[in-house]
Amino acid sequence: MLEYRSLDALVRSRLRGWPQRPPGLGPSAGEPGSWLRGRPAESSAGAHPFLKLPGSLRLRTLPDGLWLNFGGTPQEPFADIFAIEACGTLTNMLDKRARFAPSTNSLLAVCPVPWLLGPASAGDPTPRWRCTGVLRGEPAQPLVLPVRDVRVMYALKTRHYNGLLQSHVALPHEYFVPMDTLVAKDAPEDPRLQALVARATATAHFLTEG
Repeated sequence: MLEYRSLDALVRSRLRGWPQRPPGLGPSAGEPGSWLRGRPAESSAGAHPFLKLPGSLRLRTLPDGLWLNFGGTPQEPFADIFAIEACGTLTNMLDKRARFAPSTNSLLAVCPVPWLLGPASAGDPTPRWRCTGVLRGEPAQPLVLPVRDVRVMYALKTRHYNGLLQSHVALPHEYFVPMDTLVAKDAPEDPRLQALVARATATAHFLTEG
């Protein structure tokens, strides 16, 4: 931790090492679609995806980690999202939870043009817009998608996590992990974390053929 200026910097550094598809949400989890990591980006420069409410010009939600699973058709595209929020305090967690609370308002995922034109990853020069599967040509305007499904993982300091573990009932879209687990260098390979993320899918509530 001493090599990082803040907890946020440590979290961003670790999440940059996570793959384009959240660990645990592979084809074996029954989760189809085209996953891309929107936040954190490879670098701090440029525009990156964010969440907002329809008609809002200023109020944006910028999760510490954001993955988008593009689905639908060019005529009716949508996105399922998996977000990660690192919470240094309980007050911070309550504020972040409020942004993802069930609501009658629609949530939109906005993908800026520079992000869509950029490479899918450091090792893959394919433009992101081609990876979405819902764009027929190079975009000239941001891709704004209705969010069909929301799943959020909250990372908390150990004392806060243990307190919630004893007394809290999570909402169906919520998942909780200790901060130390999230920022571990081998977090994406942690089988416990993979098993938890594998449940953060729209198909997890359906019976599968055994």
